[in-house]
Amino acid sequence: MATLKDYKATIDSVTETEMSILDSLAYLHAERLRRGITQKELADRIGMSQPQLAKIEKGTSLPSLKTMARYAAGLGLVVHLSFTPAGTRQSSK
Repeated sequence: MATLKDYKATIDSVTETEMSILDSLAYLHAERLRRGITQKELADRIGMSQPQLAKIEKGTSLPSLKTMARYAAGLGLVVHLSFTPAGTRQSSK
């Protein structure tokens, strides 16, 4: 299991774009859990294998926008893409 120290050692190499994607994925993951939906159930809904979904949720695989839209749709959500000036981060909600 990774420690906070391990995580901090890698965080500097994460770009702002990647962090935004990770924030969005964390929101989707939390929403899946809040709704009581298993990885297997969501994977079946969106035509993905459970191991693929697990990699996305662990952050070991960054999904394409199309895949994130499928994930969101499986939860009854829609992805909205927006552009903001560099250096300003917005919530993933």
